[in-house]
Amino acid sequence: MERISNDTRISEIILIGFPNLQHLHVLLFIVLLIIYLFLICGNAVILLVICRERTLHSPMYFFIAALSCLELGYTAITIPKMLADLLDDEKKISLNGCLVQAYFLHALGAAECYILTMMAYDRYLAICKPLMYSSIMTAHLYVRLVAYCCVGGILSPVIETILISLLPFCGPNCIENVFCDFPPLISLACTDTSFYIMVEFIVSSFIILLTSAFVLFSYIRIIHIILRIKSKDGRQKAFSTCGAHLIVVTLFFGSIGFMYIRVTKSYSVEYDRAVGLTYAVFTPLANPIIYGLRNQEIKKFLSKLVSSRIVIKKQK
Repeated sequence: MERISNDTRISEIILIGFPNLQHLHVLLFIVLLIIYLFLICGNAVILLVICRERTLHSPMYFFIAALSCLELGYTAITIPKMLADLLDDEKKISLNGCLVQAYFLHALGAAECYILTMMAYDRYLAICKPLMYSSIMTAHLYVRLVAYCCVGGILSPVIETILISLLPFCGPNCIENVFCDFPPLISLACTDTSFYIMVEFIVSSFIILLTSAFVLFSYIRIIHIILRIKSKDGRQKAFSTCGAHLIVVTLFFGSIGFMYIRVTKSYSVEYDRAVGLTYAVFTPLANPIIYGLRNQEIKKFLSKLVSSRIVIKKQK
């Protein structure tokens, strides 16, 4: 990793990826490709089912559909480049391209934080204030909430992106990760970066801690109400309704918390790479699995759709 002269700005970033697994790159490519295809198909099926089935035109499923759209965009930012790098010896990306990838990674990640928070608010209203739910959570409101979440996500990393774009990058130009992100980009700057590290920490912590605190408060209230339900079937139904969302929330906030709520530049390279993979690849798997394969309403619609197609083929 050669340092370039201080008056020269680097134009390319090299993503190190998996240096110790060179002999397994083809296998890793196949596994990652299968995961990516599953993510695309799973989220596409969720969107198709929610759009076609009128009984699913409710706030909860509207939020799930919005989450699926975010996951499709979020994984499209990182995984295709990771797939290309597994088959490419150079693994290069332009500095501007790296900054753009990091920006959208944070923008869509922040939007997902806000969507998951709104989903917790929706469940809170449905369970804790059932008589007021339909009058509060109107179609106009939940469409506006999703729009606010998306706009908030787009605006959240703007300050970080502008500040990092002004940093002098004169070398080295290697990132010990599988995709671009703000912390490793900051570490490449050839100047004192303590201020930029602190800004990144404050912005990320504010978003993550604020939204996770709101989700935690909502679920404390929800669990308190559920435990007061006398009917065992009623308690099980309420827990099953919220359980899927709670699993997704725990996985998502847990991974981004480990990734961004820290004041040091980096932990070990292996730590950053493992958490980065969890955050970018494995956490998005929760959405199609939990909201798709395990969701009873979606499974009912899919089985009904398959049965109708079989009947039509037999009639032909």
